[in-house]
Amino acid sequence: MTAVNGSVEPGPVLDLSPETAGARLRHALQDLRESAGLWRLCLTLGWLDVKLRYRGSLLGPFWLTASTAVMIAAMSLLYTTLFHIDIKNYMPFLSLSLVLWGFIGSVVNEGTTCFTSAEGMIRSMRLPFGLHAARVLVRNILVLLHNVIVIVVVFAIFRVWPGAHAFWALPAAGLWLLDAIAACLLLGTLGARYRDIPPIIGSLMQIFFFISPIIWKPELITHGHALLQLNPFYALIEIVRRPLLGEDASQHLWNLAIGDSVALWIGAILLFMRVRARLAYWL
Repeated sequence: MTAVNGSVEPGPVLDLSPETAGARLRHALQDLRESAGLWRLCLTLGWLDVKLRYRGSLLGPFWLTASTAVMIAAMSLLYTTLFHIDIKNYMPFLSLSLVLWGFIGSVVNEGTTCFTSAEGMIRSMRLPFGLHAARVLVRNILVLLHNVIVIVVVFAIFRVWPGAHAFWALPAAGLWLLDAIAACLLLGTLGARYRDIPPIIGSLMQIFFFISPIIWKPELITHGHALLQLNPFYALIEIVRRPLLGEDASQHLWNLAIGDSVALWIGAILLFMRVRARLAYWL
């Protein structure tokens, strides 16, 4: 407000000057803080997504458990018969790997549409964008919890007990949660701008499923084992899977996983802070 000749002139109604990099970063971090403050809404929306997906069905969300159990049983019998593998060693490994990969694959694929699928909410009310990324994470954690039942049953049948090693899976799970939010922010932003991103990422994830140690053990690669470390999902899976199978995850695997996470977060936050203000206009 400026006084000229005794009168008061109004200030600018809308400031259209470009934001500085510092202001963009501050607003992006504020968006994430506000999203974290709405964790109850995240839980409610994620649970509603799961319920609506299986509305009217007999078993409800436990269809996830049943379908996962059938797939693991069928694949275990097939591969142990074809390749003469001991089912006692292979089935716990396969059940754990498939459930973990199911979580990773769903978060990555659904993360590409986390903003476009919430177009109605984004257009109708003012909510932080990070909420929609967290909604994808909550939804897939609930699905994961349903599928964990299959792992527990398989471990009980084959008497697999990881012991104290299992506690090392907890910090790894925390790293997964951080990576999942970063992946949703990064891929959701790209998916909102370029609608070709979801099918491209879906195709890439199918390729990564076969080149990652999910249905085969990493020990089977005798030549070129170092190339396996170029796979961004390798260390991420190993730091959770090995402790749950009663093995140690080496410091090298942790370094790889943390390095990948830092690179992912830098890419996600740089992109998100730059285009956050335009996201609503791209939908």
